[in-house]
Amino acid sequence: MELRSQLSSLRRRLNQVRGSWTTEDYNSLVCFYVDLLPKLMHVERCTIFLNESGGGSLVSMFGTALERGVIQAPREGSIVGRVLADGDSVIENDLKAVSGYHQQADEQTGFHSRNTLCAPIRSVANGAVLGVIQLLNSNKASGFSTDDQVYLEEIAGYLSISIESFLLSEKIEEIVEIAREIDTEVAKIQPGEMPQGEFIAKSPEMLAVLRMVWVVRNTPVNVLIQGENGTGKELIAKMIHEHGERHDKPFVPVNCACIPETLVESEFFGHEKGAFTGAGKSRRGRFEEAKGGTLFLDEIGEMPLSVQPKFLRAVQEQEGTRLGSNVPVAYDVRLISATNRDLQKEIDEGNFRRDLFFRLFSVEIEIPPLRERKEDILPLALSFREETNQRFSKAVGEFSPELLNLFEEFPWPGNVRQLMKEVERLVALTGDGMQMEVATCSRELRTFAANNQIEKVRMPEGEYGLPEQVTSLEKRLIVKALTDTGGNKTQASKLLHITRQGLLKKIKRYQLSV
Repeated sequence: MELRSQLSSLRRRLNQVRGSWTTEDYNSLVCFYVDLLPKLMHVERCTIFLNESGGGSLVSMFGTALERGVIQAPREGSIVGRVLADGDSVIENDLKAVSGYHQQADEQTGFHSRNTLCAPIRSVANGAVLGVIQLLNSNKASGFSTDDQVYLEEIAGYLSISIESFLLSEKIEEIVEIAREIDTEVAKIQPGEMPQGEFIAKSPEMLAVLRMVWVVRNTPVNVLIQGENGTGKELIAKMIHEHGERHDKPFVPVNCACIPETLVESEFFGHEKGAFTGAGKSRRGRFEEAKGGTLFLDEIGEMPLSVQPKFLRAVQEQEGTRLGSNVPVAYDVRLISATNRDLQKEIDEGNFRRDLFFRLFSVEIEIPPLRERKEDILPLALSFREETNQRFSKAVGEFSPELLNLFEEFPWPGNVRQLMKEVERLVALTGDGMQMEVATCSRELRTFAANNQIEKVRMPEGEYGLPEQVTSLEKRLIVKALTDTGGNKTQASKLLHITRQGLLKKIKRYQLSV
């Protein structure tokens, strides 16, 4: 999670750097040097040559009275080429006595060079020569001095910083792409950003659950998932299985509360033909069916006490026997269990074996009820609406503002399952293109709305997409938290399960008056 956050921050900063240095800005800055240097150094002309990597020449992109790219000085046979190769400044105060490229340049430009001072533009990072600054005079008899050389070299040092900043900004896109690729790879191993599949999670509580899922997916430990009915315990169990090493093997769910006590042993361990009245043929048990994969024991707290000793042996030894047989059958299963009961209380009351409890549950994952993670309500409702519209071949419109407010305030005793069924009802009873209203809700929600005076929430037209809805919910939760805490931002941030700094950023981003 921290690494992904750092990568995201890196991309933002790189984009800021890239945006702050455009080619136009760069050209303007270097042209400023070209215009300023003749005045500072009392010379007639200034030309800046840049090193073309792999090219045979130095390109004069900027110069007094020159158009961009007019002069290309060869690396061999030119003074600027010598400065580039040696990395040392050069002073020539009698160019008429020196043969070289400057004579061709004079013919090309109509300028008659008499003396010149050239200084290298060195990289701050590694000392490599990026280019050359050349000063020229046509009639200055005194020529250039070593003091002029020192001054120009100092100016060249400042220019090199500007050039390297631009060269870096040109590489930013490549760096950003590398960061993005790393980000993608990190997503495969970072627990905070695991693929959610069909699981909608926006709240800190559910994101913590998903991180735990990602941590244990490949760890060979038995897992207990606790939570109220309808919170999605089986879906979490499937995620552990599907993202783990056993994903290509069976996932076998068993609801322990739905099996008659007399058939529990046969259900889990199987039976041979004739083992009991009605056993007309042999049958594999659930342990055998899940071989190599995952056996999901839903409502494990409902398992009859009478079958628990044999179950304990099967878990301990990874083997068991079918009813009517003494031949041991080897198992290879991962056990994931779920319950809405307090198993410790069941143990204390003698309804569940303590030794089985410790064999079954190495890691516990607790799913909070929907009423304790209101950030998930709206995204879930929107997802259910889309899925139900598709399943019912309908095109029902959005939720009314009053209905959205009701959804957020309602305690949802049936949790996610109840919300899903409520959305199904609304889609079924609402015409295509029509907005879903409180009046179409079930009696339980309508009664709650009437008794609690759910207020209408006004929302601008066209702001019913998922990003807008989530933003709207964030704003309202922040305002509510600040109201409940009397404006205390530290306490409000704790209610919202974010840092105080994070809260201040959101207040600023949303321009909230608090």
